[in-house]
Amino acid sequence: MKYYRQEKALVQLGKKIKNIRTKQGISQSQLAFEVGISREQIGRIEMGKINTSVSNIIGIASALDVSPKDLFDF
Repeated sequence: MKYYRQEKALVQLGKKIKNIRTKQGISQSQLAFEVGISREQIGRIEMGKINTSVSNIIGIASALDVSPKDLFDF
């Protein structure tokens, strides 16, 4: 079985999260606190360096007051 890492999608997701976060004037630290993960992890997600969990995506969406599907609108 092959593992397919969707680099382009991870980068696009990260850019979308960063765009929404910065438009709302929320720092990475604030978002991380709301989601319950580290600021470093938020940074890695925004750079598309890691394939984060569905739970984290739902937490990020909730903290940004958007639907999880809005994060995938790219």
